[in-house]
Amino acid sequence: MKVVILAGGLGSRLSEETTLKPKPMVEIGGKPILWHIMKIYSHYGFNDFIILTGYKSHIIKDYFINYYNRYSDITVDMSKNTLQIHKTRHEPWKVTVLYTGQDTMTGGRIKKAQEYIGNERFMLTYGDGVADININGLIKSHSDSKKLVTMTAVQLSGRFGALIIKENNVITSFMEKPKGEESWINGGFFVCEPEMFNYIENSDHVIFERAPLENIAKEKELNPSPGCVKHKVKNGEWTEQIASRYKTTVAAIKEDNPKIKKQKHLKPGQVLIIRPGRQYYK
Repeated sequence: MKVVILAGGLGSRLSEETTLKPKPMVEIGGKPILWHIMKIYSHYGFNDFIILTGYKSHIIKDYFINYYNRYSDITVDMSKNTLQIHKTRHEPWKVTVLYTGQDTMTGGRIKKAQEYIGNERFMLTYGDGVADININGLIKSHSDSKKLVTMTAVQLSGRFGALIIKENNVITSFMEKPKGEESWINGGFFVCEPEMFNYIENSDHVIFERAPLENIAKEKELNPSPGCVKHKVKNGEWTEQIASRYKTTVAAIKEDNPKIKKQKHLKPGQVLIIRPGRQYYK
């Protein structure tokens, strides 16, 4: 299955970095965000990528053209004008880089990839979003739903304390930043059937997240797939409380976070990977 990555935007919210490079090429740990995203899919055995570029497209192209030499050990004999390659580091990737226009919107970019995708199911994501995502689980959710599009769904915790006030001006309930105070949001990872292209007009001005997805949702062809959650421990919360909150088990949390397996208590500031609903059986 092909993986389509949107990598053509301006990245204005990282302007201190993106004046020189496209946002997907901003580095984390010495490697571009784009590389990390591709590694996620490659971990699950998906190595055929279509990258939709726009702003500073040449930097992304140059990165893959020079990838082999960039991560190889070499000897350059400048007197003889020769290059000897020793130990090489490579990935099992097939990468198609498409220039889809400087100012093209997301829907327009995806539409330009149609001829390269063909009449087959494909995955889609954004070139600036790294996440701990279970790709196999996402695909299974899509297959089980039999819908046109599956989207990871994430529910953020509320930003403010919530009050319930009765008519006599008495507060009867207070919850600090309750989960669910805000709507579910687009988690950024999709599985799509090729018929999805029928919902995208052949125009550079089409925004995928507007009319195409809105119409797919109206026709009840959009499947939500709750993704993984990263939880930062506050005030030494008990693992049992966190497990209950996310409807999972303590054993499952510890399986996903090997460093805490022997800990009796959690420490403030620890970041846990939570897979909602995940059960653990010995």
